[in-house]
Amino acid sequence: MALIRIANLTKHYASGDETVEALRGLNIAIEAGEFITIMGQSGSGKSTLLSVLGGMNHPTSGEVEMAGVRLYDLPGEQLADFRAQKLGFVFQSFHLIPYLTALENVMLPLAIVKMGTPAKKDAARQALERVGLGAKVDRLPNQLSGGEQERVAIARAIVKRPQILLADEPTGNLDSKTSDEVMALFRELNEAGQTVVMVTHNPDNGRHADRTITLRDGMVVTVT
Repeated sequence: MALIRIANLTKHYASGDETVEALRGLNIAIEAGEFITIMGQSGSGKSTLLSVLGGMNHPTSGEVEMAGVRLYDLPGEQLADFRAQKLGFVFQSFHLIPYLTALENVMLPLAIVKMGTPAKKDAARQALERVGLGAKVDRLPNQLSGGEQERVAIARAIVKRPQILLADEPTGNLDSKTSDEVMALFRELNEAGQTVVMVTHNPDNGRHADRTITLRDGMVVTVT
């Protein structure tokens, strides 16, 4: 059974007197361990799809099943728990706390986890080592390059070892060389077993993925 299954998914928004169909009857299956990129022009629905997958945007109709759970059948608190336990998020803006060190930033998702502070520090340190920043755990964000800040954001997303990693334009603010390095890191994580679903506007990023799903006007037009 697919790890992620989307069936007849629609999402409509009211815009004045009009209804905008952001997603129109999507059917997608993603297997455990896959690396998927989602592409499309602005307004194609790719960011809306990612927010639905992230449990942050209730669809108008259709089903979203993740790890055998119908996501939007869960009541609010259970949905929040599922999101916290099963999903990791990486955004285009790093969202790092400027006065916290890399280690402290990565520890943030562990605040609600029942484990001692030494264990949390150890988990955060291990996550930073996985992204190649084991020597910079005490640096503040402004002491890191853009690529290093993105790596801290990735470490924060994987510190709880989520089943699914969702990334929204993670290379959007990076130059081409740094983008390639970050994409190679995502590929390394994927080859170690991490399921990755990434929205990107950069066609070059697709070469790191197993499949690329292209959206247009809220519908899947190609899968390559």
